[in-house]
Amino acid sequence: MADNAPITNTGLTPNSIAPQDYIAGLAKGLQLLQAFDHAHQRLNATQAASRTGLTRAAARRYLLTLQSLGYLEADGRQFWLTPKVMQFSGNYLASAQLPRVVQPYLDKLAAHTGGAFSVVVADGGEVVIVARSRSPLIGAEPVAQVRQTMTMAQGLHLGARLPMHATSTGQILLAQFSVDVIDAWLATNPLTRLTPRTITSADALRARLAMVRSQHWIHAADEHEWGVQAIAVPLQRADGQVVAALNVVLPSDISRAAPDQSVAQRWLLWLHETAAQLRTIL
Repeated sequence: MADNAPITNTGLTPNSIAPQDYIAGLAKGLQLLQAFDHAHQRLNATQAASRTGLTRAAARRYLLTLQSLGYLEADGRQFWLTPKVMQFSGNYLASAQLPRVVQPYLDKLAAHTGGAFSVVVADGGEVVIVARSRSPLIGAEPVAQVRQTMTMAQGLHLGARLPMHATSTGQILLAQFSVDVIDAWLATNPLTRLTPRTITSADALRARLAMVRSQHWIHAADEHEWGVQAIAVPLQRADGQVVAALNVVLPSDISRAAPDQSVAQRWLLWLHETAAQLRTIL
């Protein structure tokens, strides 16, 4: 992504409030923090202005204010995030119910299978990892397998934001929305090609989502990252509402033209069993 690529509103549904209740300065400050990502680790005032739609003078003032508050560091020309911004994610993980509830189940899965598991939620037009399995403490082989998988796959850290269209969990969550919402999402979110196997056609994505709704799981291979496959299932509350997605991430056989469905079947039993157990407590 180019440095001047703007941040767009990719939300699936609008969050409207009365104009008198909207604090524009707060919104712009948070938008500027969101301008930093993997492709934009350091920004100067001009780049930050281009990313946020602010004037250069306004962007500079916001950058300096955030620096004075400890959220940014600078070298006199460029700015970058400090560890203080992690306080927000830490507060979420400490206070939100979902990560605390699912963590023991993820760890149990990893201990029994040696797989790398994550729970992911939708946030705007992306998905966010809110919990992931920790390396099991028993058996050297499962530990080694989990570490290999976690090292292999990029973006498995807590808080990682991943594209909906190119991930198993994103497709699970996107499939739960109505046709109108999906059409609106497609109108504002480009289906960026990340690998040769990424779905980049709106019709192909709609067909994939129809399959997800029909079978209640998905197996995606090499769509987000070459050499990585994932199997995902929805996590539902007792009333049937989908609140998150659960997946396992594995190395893939990139020589295959299509995912090996026998691999999915071996892992689906674990995933569905865990999803059933969580349905009673979410």
